[in-house]
Parts: sequence; structure tokens; C-alpha cells
Amino acid sequence: MSNNSPLVSIIMPCRNEERFIGQCLDSIIANDYPKDRLEILIGDGMSEDGTREIIEKYKKEHSFIKLFNNPKKIAPAAQNIGIRNSKGEIIMIMDAHSKYLNDYISKCIKYLKKYNVDNVGGIIITIPRESTVIAKAIALCLSHPFGAGNAYFRIGSKKQRLADTVPFGCYKKDVFKKIGFFNEKIKRGYEVDLNLRLREAGGKILLSPDIVSYYYVRSNFKDFLKHNFSNGFWVIYHFRFAARIFAWRHMVPLVFVSSLIGSGILAIFFPIFCWLFLSILSSYLLVNIYSSFKIARKEKNLKYSFILPAIFAAHHISYGLGSIFGSLKLFKIWN
Repeated sequence: MSNNSPLVSIIMPCRNEERFIGQCLDSIIANDYPKDRLEILIGDGMSEDGTREIIEKYKKEHSFIKLFNNPKKIAPAAQNIGIRNSKGEIIMIMDAHSKYLNDYISKCIKYLKKYNVDNVGGIIITIPRESTVIAKAIALCLSHPFGAGNAYFRIGSKKQRLADTVPFGCYKKDVFKKIGFFNEKIKRGYEVDLNLRLREAGGKILLSPDIVSYYYVRSNFKDFLKHNFSNGFWVIYHFRFAARIFAWRHMVPLVFVSSLIGSGILAIFFPIFCWLFLSILSSYLLVNIYSSFKIARKEKNLKYSFILPAIFAAHHISYGLGSIFGSLKLFKIWN
């Protein structure tokens, strides 16, 4: 690409990313986009590990890397500070515990211009942070339609397509003048909320499968459950701050878990509901076991036939319980 390329501002929130920030920055620096047309603004949420020291070393070697404080310690706040202080005509949001192919930036810019869209993104390849079987099973769960629904950026796509959202995102800067910034009241799903506002304003979002990033997913089972619960909570609780549904796929765990709990309670008093409870549960288990077996066969590892059903169930149930708790908080039934 030539020096006539647009100036790109990469905004990267981070907090306690000592383990991943170095390889993330290395992958961005290795990109084929001209460095004199690039700035990286890293918003550190007051890290308590060695994250800042690592960033400072990169700053000394690369003048286009800048560091600023994010006292609110939440990603949307860092993104908003970065956007307001950016110089580029293109804004790219990047994640600190990810790494990117060396043509990631250039392809985003190319497609942003070629198709005259407002946001471009690609697919994420989910990588476990640990090498355990559980960690690998969690990554497989989040990359399969049974675990991620029709989120093409997670399950992959064979062709370019218009999408409801994309990971991270490469935006024309004037988008933020039209629709505003990230909603800092929404702690999970803020990027989905922004993309929904963009689409409501007539904007277009392009997903391209040849734009690839690698995302290091939480591999600890307890952290996996907590993260799912929080995601499920904010899928519902965000209605307090923004009256729009993220996507119908986000509602499926809520419906599933609510129907199980509801039919189970009713079955205690009305035996006929026992059949409804059993039909819901058995249908779920059949799909779960079938999906797990298909993955195990593809991965050529029979262990996943036994581990994945539990991982899928934990994923769906923790997400659904989070959504139920979000509903109780939203309607002030639980203070």
C-alpha cells in the first residue's frame, strides 16, 4: 500500500494483559500497512501487572504507539477516549488478547473503500489459553453453531456477507459523528449496541472471511461460567440503557432455561407438565450429544464426545441463568 493510504487509528483497551499484549502488538507491527499512516492508542485500565511496562518498551521502539490512562477500567470508556483523541480518518478497534494476520489492516481498509460500507470485520479463530482438554473443548464450543448460533464471525463463513455485527470493527470515523460513541453504561455487548445503532441509521457492516484474527478465550472453567453468566445478564439488562434487542440468537438460552425451570415447577403441581419438561430436556440432550459427537469425529478425539456435552450445557445454562437474573434486575424484582 502507498503513502496515500488513509491514516488509521487503532484503539486498544486493555487491563492486566501482561501475558498477551506483547504478541498482540507484534502482530500489528508485522502488518503490511505503512507505519507512517498508523497510530496505536492503548487505553490501560490501571493494570496491576506488568502490562504498562511492556507497552512502555514498545513505545520507545515505535513512535506510533501511544498509551493513555483509562480510570473507569472498562473497555467502552477506553474506546471513547481513544476515538476522541485519534487523528485518523479510519478507526479500528482491536483486542489486546488477540493477534492478527499481517494483512488484517490493509484488507479492512481495502474492503471499506471497495464496498462503500461503514464497518468491516472478519472472523475470529478461537484459541484456548491453556493446552488442557477442557480448555480446547471450551474453544470448540464457542466456535460451533450449537454454541454460537448464527454468529458467522465465530463459526466462519465461506463468503463475504452483510452482518449484524463483527468483532472489533474497522469504522469510518464519521460514523461516530452520526450515531455517537460507545455506550459506557453497557459493560457487555457495547460493540453490538453500537453496530445496531449504525444499522438503524442506514449503515452497512461487512463480514469478510479472509480477514482473520486469533482470539485467546478464557480456558478456566470457573472463569468460563462467570463470563457466560455476565454476557447473559447484559443481553437483558442493557434494555435499561438501550431499547433494542442485540440479536435473537442471544435470547435462546433465556427461553431454554426459563422453559426448563417453568415446566419443572409446574410439573410438581400439574403432572401433565412433566411431559413438557422431559420433551424439552430430551430434545436438548439429543442435539447436544449429536453436536458433540460430530465435533469429536472431526477432531479425531473421542474424549470430546464425553466432555463437550457438559461444556455446551454449562455454556447455555450459565448464559440463560444470567439472562434470568438480568430480567429480575431490570424489572426490579431483585435488588
